[in-house]
Amino acid sequence: MSTPVSTNPVSGFDRWFSLSARGSTYSREIRGGFVTFFTMAYIVVLNPLIIGTAKDVNGMFIGNTDDVVKSITMVAAATALVAGLLTMLMGAIGRFPMAVAAGLGLNGFVAFTLAPQMTWADAMGLVVIEGVLILLLVLTGFRSAVFTAVPEQLKYAIGVGIGLFITVIGLVDAGIVRPGVPLISFGSFGQLAGWPMFVFIFGLLLTIVLVARKTRGAILIGILATTVLAVIVEIVAGVGPRIGADGSVANELGWSLNVPAVPESVISSPDLGLLGQFNLLGSFEAIGVIAAILAIFSLMLSDFFDTMGTAFGLATEADLLEEDGTIPHFESILVVDSLSAIAGGVSSTSSNTSYIESASGIGEGARTGIASLVTGALFLIAMFFSPLVTIIPHEAATPALVVVGFLMMTQIRHIDFTDYEIGIPAFLIIAIMPFTYSITNGIGAGFVAFVVIKLFLGKAREVNWLMWVVSIAFMVYFLINPIEQVLGLK
Repeated sequence: MSTPVSTNPVSGFDRWFSLSARGSTYSREIRGGFVTFFTMAYIVVLNPLIIGTAKDVNGMFIGNTDDVVKSITMVAAATALVAGLLTMLMGAIGRFPMAVAAGLGLNGFVAFTLAPQMTWADAMGLVVIEGVLILLLVLTGFRSAVFTAVPEQLKYAIGVGIGLFITVIGLVDAGIVRPGVPLISFGSFGQLAGWPMFVFIFGLLLTIVLVARKTRGAILIGILATTVLAVIVEIVAGVGPRIGADGSVANELGWSLNVPAVPESVISSPDLGLLGQFNLLGSFEAIGVIAAILAIFSLMLSDFFDTMGTAFGLATEADLLEEDGTIPHFESILVVDSLSAIAGGVSSTSSNTSYIESASGIGEGARTGIASLVTGALFLIAMFFSPLVTIIPHEAATPALVVVGFLMMTQIRHIDFTDYEIGIPAFLIIAIMPFTYSITNGIGAGFVAFVVIKLFLGKAREVNWLMWVVSIAFMVYFLINPIEQVLGLK
C-alpha cells in the first residue's frame, strides 16, 4: 500500500487524476508508464505476425494484398496507433493505470476462425458490431451491474488467477516453460539451456532482489539492465531467433521473439492504409445470420469479462478500491474499453482490450491515469521508432511479469477455502485462467460452478439473478461448438 505524500491536490491536473489523493508522484507514474509499455510492447510485433500472416476466404492478406511484408507492416503501424490513442484515452477519461492494445486470443479467433470464412473487411465488421453492443451494455448500466452481483471472494479469485496467469505468460514467453509433450516442459529438452535462458534468469533474480530491497524503479531497472545484457550476449554469441522466416523452429535455443540487436535504422514511416477497411454487415451474407450472431456472441463474452476481471485485479493490487469494493471511475473505464473494441475493428487490428501486463506498471508505483498517458505516448512514438521496440527481447521483459504475478497472488489471503461453496469456484477461476490462457474461461468456470453448487445445496435464492443470467450465457459459450453442429453450421 502506498503512503500518501500529500492530502491536498496542488493543481487541477493533480485533482483530476487524484495524484496526491492516491499517494503517488509524477516520477512514479512516469516510471510505471514506461514499465507497462516495455512489458507489452511485444504486441506491436506479435499482432502483425498473427493478423498480418493469415489469409481470408479469397486467399488475400489483410489490406487486400498478396504481399505478406506489406500486410505485416500495415498491421504493426495500426496496432501501435490504436494502442497509443486508446491507452491515452483510458488514462485521460478512465483515470486508471491500465493500458489497451489488440487482444491476444481475440486476434487469433479473428485471423484463424472468422477471416477464412469471409473477407478481412467482413471479419472486422463483426468486431465493430461487437464493440457497439458492448458499449450499449455499458451505457445501460448492465455491465457494471453484473460486476456488482459477483460475490466479493470470487472477485479476489479473479485477481489471484490473473496473477498466476501473467506469471505463466512470463515463463512461457521467456521459454522457461513450453507447451508440448509432456503437457509442459521445463526449458529446452527438459533443462535450462542457452543464452536467452541465462538472460531471463539473470533478469528474474535481479528484479526479485531489487523488489525485495524495495528499490525505487526496481522493475524498470530490471528490464533495462537485462536488455543491455541481452544486446551484449547477442553481439558476442550471435544467438539468433528461435523461429525462422518460414515459421518453423530454426534454433531451439534462440531468442523467443525479438532478437536484441542494435538496429541499422531507428526511424520508419508508418503505413496506416488499414484504417477504415471494414464492412459492417458483410459477414451476415458470407456465413449467414445465425453463424454471424454466434461469432459476435463469442467475441462479446470474452470482451465483456476480460476488462472487468483485469480492472478489479489491478485496482486491488494498487489498493484503489472504494470502501464498498467498487472501482473508481468504473463506468468511464468500461466505456473506453468498449470504444477500444470498436476502434480495433475500424483499424483492422482486431478487438482491442485492457492488458494485464499493466500490473507491471502498478508494481512500479503507478496509481493514476497519468501512467497510461505515458504508455500511450510511447506506443505512438513506437509507430515511428518501431526498430527500437524490437531491441527488448521477451527474456528481458518477462521477469517483470513473474514478479508482479507474485504480488497479485498475495490477494489469495482474502479467500476462505474452508468454505467449499466459495472455495471450489474460486479454485477453478484461479486454475483455469492460466491453464487455458484465458481470463474469460476462468471466470466462466468459476461462475458456473458457484451457481451449480448453490442450486444443488438448495441455496439457489442466495444467488443474484444476474449471476444466473451470466452463468447461463457462459454455458452457451462453452457449448458453442456442439450448438453450431446442431444448427448445421459446422
